[in-house]
Amino acid sequence: MVKQVYGIDGKESKEITLSDEVFNGKVSEGSIYHALRNELANIRVGTASTKGRSEVRGSGAKPWRQKGTGRARAGSRKSPIWVGGGVVFGPKPRDYSYRLPKKIKRRAIKSILTAKNRENILKIVEDFSVEKGKTKELIKILKNIDPDPKGRTVIILGDDDPMIKRAGRNIPRLSFLSYNRLRVHDIFYGKRLLLFERAAIKLNEFYRDK
Repeated sequence: MVKQVYGIDGKESKEITLSDEVFNGKVSEGSIYHALRNELANIRVGTASTKGRSEVRGSGAKPWRQKGTGRARAGSRKSPIWVGGGVVFGPKPRDYSYRLPKKIKRRAIKSILTAKNRENILKIVEDFSVEKGKTKELIKILKNIDPDPKGRTVIILGDDDPMIKRAGRNIPRLSFLSYNRLRVHDIFYGKRLLLFERAAIKLNEFYRDK
């Protein structure tokens, strides 16, 4: 497929040929779901912890005798039905992360890129840098490319560029990703995807089935 490349002035400058397999293929909603679920599970902090009846503080003595008091029988003040007693089946520290098959992750990313391309959310831009790392310079370029942005913006870089990242630190709802370290959550919820020309070329090779 052929797609327009935009310059930093916001005007179409040339065309680029993209792989149909990566940017215009079949959308697998199941793969997207599993990839999103995996990323969220991997960053989940499993530190929630409660105390069971064997861990709470208190006497182990029987509160009163078994019979003859008119009250319900009780064996311990640590019982879960007592105030201050242990918690039944409460959470304990655990690791929620798990491994997702590579093929599913790759299929999910290609599906999202395809969906964003069809929705005209994905734009290819000429490679540029912000030499002095000034935020106002980057804001000016982004406004030229899209004067009325809505929601989160994701810029996919072909190479690591510390200056452009420095310029974008103070811009809300803006994130940077490398072409070979894409996060499914970011690109899925991004309302504007700006793909550097070099990154587009590398994605053609990186995510093409071998």
